Amino acid sequence: MATRAAGSHVSAWRPAVAGVTEVFHAHFVDHAYPLHTHDVWTLLIVDDGAVHFDLDRHHHGALRTSVTLLPPYVAHDGRSATPDGFRKRVLYLDTTALDAELVGRAVDRPDLADPQLRHRIHRLHEVLAAPGDEFEADSRLALILDRLRQRLRLNSPAGAQPAARSLATRLRELLDARTVEGVTLREAAELLHAHPTHLVRTFTHVHGLPPHSYLTGRRVELARRLLLAGQRPAEVAAATGFFDQAHLTRHFRRHLGVSPARYGPPR
Repeated sequence: MATRAAGSHVSAWRPAVAGVTEVFHAHFVDHAYPLHTHDVWTLLIVDDGAVHFDLDRHHHGALRTSVTLLPPYVAHDGRSATPDGFRKRVLYLDTTALDAELVGRAVDRPDLADPQLRHRIHRLHEVLAAPGDEFEADSRLALILDRLRQRLRLNSPAGAQPAARSLATRLRELLDARTVEGVTLREAAELLHAHPTHLVRTFTHVHGLPPHSYLTGRRVELARRLLLAGQRPAEVAAATGFFDQAHLTRHFRRHLGVSPARYGPPR
């Protein structure tokens, strides 16, 4: 299902192609993404307009002539760079699609000026628009991933201190494991043997957003997958840790610019 509102248009679906968790097409005019993360790679091309975004507290821009690759678990936001908004096409790729060692390079330079790569991504979107050509889609995706690996095979930045990164990673893993039922800060601190304040500061420093924002983002990510699997919004709210459907709708709309009831593939 697709939705249109106030000049915006969103469509999303899950193709039968290994490695692609979701295809997302959108035209946004006023919507601005809050700071959030994904647990997948985000491969983005812009068709009209331009996008300003901050990734790991550094400012970047996504243009029509470039390819943008956002790594998993790194905080970013997004908003239009022009009054007329922007059109984008996104492929969400499983974390196994690219090596974890490439995350640092993608954080350092998420924007790739590569016309050949952009054309390959454009063609893959055309193939994914209709079922039946999954083998071609697999082949095109393989070439895209190979090209990305070639571009990213450089040294990664040093990043945070090992102890801080380890603590932040353990909290992230706890939040991932407890996405639906949740966890209190005191309980997390006891489980990880850290002071609550230190835990929040360390997580925010390493991941670029506070733990509560990360958890909300994880619940929204889970919700969009359940919606694409055919579940109703009320069922999804209960299955993803939100208080009720209104609670889900508020956060879902804030993150994706559309309500859960109107999220889905084009018709």
